[in-house]
Amino acid sequence: MRDVARLAGVSHQTVSRVINDSPRIRPETRTRVQAAIDELGYRPSAVARALAHGRSRRIGMILEASSHYGPTSILRGAEAAARRAGYSSTTYTVTPGPVETFGEGVEFLVGQDVEGLVVIVPRTGTLEALGTLDLPDSCVLLGALPGRADDPAHSLGLPRVGVDQAKGARLAVRHLLDRGHTVIGHLTGPEGWLDACAREAGWRFVLDRAGLAVPPVARGDWSAEAGYTAAEELLRIPGLTAVFAGNDQMALGLIHALSDRGLRIPEDISVVGFDDIPESLHFRPPLTTVHQDFETLGATGIAVLLALLGEEVPAMPRRIDPRLVVRQSTRAR
Repeated sequence: MRDVARLAGVSHQTVSRVINDSPRIRPETRTRVQAAIDELGYRPSAVARALAHGRSRRIGMILEASSHYGPTSILRGAEAAARRAGYSSTTYTVTPGPVETFGEGVEFLVGQDVEGLVVIVPRTGTLEALGTLDLPDSCVLLGALPGRADDPAHSLGLPRVGVDQAKGARLAVRHLLDRGHTVIGHLTGPEGWLDACAREAGWRFVLDRAGLAVPPVARGDWSAEAGYTAAEELLRIPGLTAVFAGNDQMALGLIHALSDRGLRIPEDISVVGFDDIPESLHFRPPLTTVHQDFETLGATGIAVLLALLGEEVPAMPRRIDPRLVVRQSTRAR
């Protein structure tokens, strides 16, 4: 800044006022300072400016170690939204395990002088752990909408933003009902995962409302391998003509297994996934699935957090609607 001031023939305080767009600077002075900035390639230090204003403008983000598409996509969406708002982010990845491990992550982020905390919550156990921790005043949960009455997050009193998973499941199953399917199996995710619970609940709700039998679920671990293995269990369901898979990766493995058994998709069995991963368009056949807008989820979560920090941001719905993307893996009976 002093180099810019020297070249422009002004004080470094004047350079600071130009950078901060002060109205007290004459146009000719502003032009001269800006020319010096451009010539020297000067970039203001975000850290120095934050210190000068007594703020770090840093957000902490914590999630469990996961290679799964949902949590990592939520993280990317939140990080991008924070950058657009002029905040940096520090991420702490926790290995699933004792509550002490999660507490260490919170303690580390608070020690990094974060102004607020985003917690990406995939499992019921994670919510239970949060209730035992000393969280910052400005804290937002992403990916955990209120569920059943005994949802452990009810007692936390924290703002929550997420995609309506149960609604997405209802869209998928109603799509199959509308095409004449009456025996619809479900390949669900791991026990204790909030998204898996909500999607299974949506599947059951639609079948119950239609007066149809609810077959036993097959349980997987979100992986394509689990989908491949589950095919044998699902095919034991008498009269099965369609499967709602809890995510696209399991749907991929399921389609592979069904094809290996000589069954055609969708002529013999229709398959619907969930997430709309980029590769779902290139499945054989292209997969009908439920799209989640992780960019909007991240932007909304950051907006809620910034409002807690006193920033003026537009209000946004905290419950984000998914949408069904119809492709070639489903057909009418």
